[in-house]
Order: sequence, then C-alpha cells, then structure tokens
Amino acid sequence: MRLLIAENDHARYAELLRQQAPELELVASARPDELLEYAASCPLWLGQPDLLAVLLRQGHKPRWLQSTWAGITPLLAADLPRDYSLSRAVGIFGQVMAEYVLCHLLAHERQLFARLAAQVEQRWDNRMPHSLAGRKALIVGTGDIGLSLAQFLAPFGIELLGVASSPRSQPPFRQVAGLDALPRLAGEADYLINLLPDTPATRDIYNAALFACCKPSALFINAGRGVAVVDADLIAALEQERLAAAVIDVCREEPLPANHGFWNAPRLLLTGHSSAPTDPRLLVQLFVDNLARWRAGDELRGLVDFARGY
Repeated sequence: MRLLIAENDHARYAELLRQQAPELELVASARPDELLEYAASCPLWLGQPDLLAVLLRQGHKPRWLQSTWAGITPLLAADLPRDYSLSRAVGIFGQVMAEYVLCHLLAHERQLFARLAAQVEQRWDNRMPHSLAGRKALIVGTGDIGLSLAQFLAPFGIELLGVASSPRSQPPFRQVAGLDALPRLAGEADYLINLLPDTPATRDIYNAALFACCKPSALFINAGRGVAVVDADLIAALEQERLAAAVIDVCREEPLPANHGFWNAPRLLLTGHSSAPTDPRLLVQLFVDNLARWRAGDELRGLVDFARGY
C-alpha cells in the first residue's frame, strides 16, 4: 500500500512510519509539484490540510486522508470533493493545550506581566496575587481537547462550565450548555476559553454583545479559530476595560498583518498559533491505529462528518 506524506516535516514522519508500519511504501514531500506527481498512485494520504487541498483541487482524491491538524478547514472548501474518508488529528493535543491554558491562567492571576513592567521601571510591586481555586472557567468547545483541558484544570479547584453544540452531562464540568447559553455563562466566567472549530455557527460569536456580558475582570483566551472573534470588538472591549486581558493564539489572517490592531491593543498577548503543535510521534501512533481500523472496516478515530464540518 502506497502512502503519500505531505508535510513540512515529512522526513520525520517517514522515519517514524518506517519503524511502525514498515509494510507501507512511502513517498513524501512538501513541494506541491512533487506531491502532484505522486498523488494519483497513492490511495492513502497523510499530512497538512493546506498542502493536500491543492491536490484535491487538481482532481486527485485518496481513499482515506489522515490530517496532521485538528482543524481541517482547507479541506472543507465548497469546490473540493467529499466522497472519501477524512480523519482529523484527535487525542494528541489535550496535554499540550492544557499546559498552554494553565500557563496563561497562572500568569494572569500572578500578574506576571505587570510585575515585569514594574521591574523595568524599578518600581516595587507587592500586590497580592489570586489563587486559581474558586475561579470559574467557561470552556467553549467540550470535545476531545476541551474535555482534556477540564480534566487537567479540575484538581486546581477551578469550577468548570462548558458550552457545546447541545447541552449534556459531562463530568468534570458542573454544567455543559448549548451555544445559545454562551452569553449567560460568559457573565459568570473568570476565564473565557474558546476551543471551538470553524463552522458557520461559530463565526463572529465573540462580538461586542458577548463581551458586554463578561466581567470586567475576565480573561479571554482564544485557542480555537480566529474567525470566531470580531477583532475590532475585542480591541474595543480591552480599550474600554470591559475585559481584563486577552490571550490570542489564532487570528483571521496569519501571520498577522503589520497594521493590525492586535499589535497595539492594551493587555493583549499574541502567541503566534503555538498553543498545541502536532507531535509527530503521537500523530504517527494515531495514524497506525487508524490504519488498522481502516483495513478492518472499523470507524476511524476523528472521522470527519463533512456536513458538520468536524
């Protein structure tokens, strides 16, 4: 069986796959011209959605495509085929995303950046910090990554609220409500954390009306998708002190243009889409597991429903 690897780090993926699935014949590249040359002879594809979307647009199609990203937006374009099996990366981002969020919750409560500014000014800053215990976190998106984050934060004594596509009982969340409850629950949250995928229902939901519901002391973290946030409304909320701070990992346009308002927005930290990078070792383990499922005719982990968009 021939596998096409379309990845910037294709050499690392090929090395790992030769160890774990030596029966596969591998062809690998990050160059579109080379990928186009190989695509027709490969029934299995593994790689980045942005590179593989180019092949689909040129009329090539696999039997099964394993994305190395959790987000598969480039593969959902209206002009691309959908009559093949597509699985996204699942089960490999929980730990690293939880570490990212915890890092910024602690920095916020310990006023890390304010203390650094005070040190630069040679000004003694002995304000007392707050503990995470007793704080309320609203995790918007309670799928694989959101649930892992909740489980990671629970031992710190944080009260956990969730928003999902529909209400459900989902420990350790105290409550998981539908998307229509977002304004109400945002008003309770000390930490508002977006992990939603990009779908028509999740675009522009963090707007002026929603930020008006938030506590002025709230921290907003967007590690989901940039299109969920109305950029100008977030900047205005920070300028008008309707939010305490924001940590933005994902933006509508990346890299962020030089003249974008996020660069100079008060109390906004940009983290350059670094919250949860794909670990090739874990991704290859997922692929090998899914390969066994695909051969057996079983359902793939992370199988995408094209109608839902995830």
